[in-house]
Amino acid sequence: MEQTQRVAGGKHRKQPTPARSRIAFVALATGTVSTAGATGVALANNANPAIELTADAAQPGAENSPQILAIPEFKPMPNLGDQLNKAVEYSNVLAAADVAARTPKPKVHTPAEGAFTSGFGMRWGVLHAGIDIANATNTPIYSVLDGVVIDAGAASGFGQWVRVQHEDGTITVYGHVETINVSVGQKVAAGEQIAGMGNRGFSTGTHLHFEVHPNGGGPVDPIPWLANLGIVIA
Repeated sequence: MEQTQRVAGGKHRKQPTPARSRIAFVALATGTVSTAGATGVALANNANPAIELTADAAQPGAENSPQILAIPEFKPMPNLGDQLNKAVEYSNVLAAADVAARTPKPKVHTPAEGAFTSGFGMRWGVLHAGIDIANATNTPIYSVLDGVVIDAGAASGFGQWVRVQHEDGTITVYGHVETINVSVGQKVAAGEQIAGMGNRGFSTGTHLHFEVHPNGGGPVDPIPWLANLGIVIA
């Protein structure tokens, strides 16, 4: 009896894929594609408003397109040049005041203590070229500023005087003195005693006759000159 031999397929051969498996794979892939497509549609239908606004703005004639602002024509202020000049002038004034405030003031001293009895001006038909300060004999007389003594001794009309020349060339005169405490050529400081009050020369009482000669020239009223240095005579 002839035997029919069946040879089993070799294990090395590829096994056929079941139809059900292929269908499942196709369905899965189709589902994935469908999901992606649905997501894209949803994004398109529910787009970010900001993105839509940007897209619309890019379209010509859209309501949200960039607007051109109308800028008024520039017109300079009237008298602007004068205002700038005044501002510069005011700035210079402030700068000068600041420099003056920072500049050390010279040391000054009243010429003598006493009663103010006579001012600068015409008197008895002649110029009274200074002021008079009355007090007791030998009341101290001081140099008003630093300087150098250029006269100390007898003087016509004053009996005796002392004259001091200061750094700016101004000369101060101290007349009718009783005593003299300095000598010619001596350097003196503001507030240093240079003489004692007296009644010598053409005088009607013990007093100091005080004169000021800016730059060594003619006399000026000592009252405003002293006031400019911060000394008030009253």
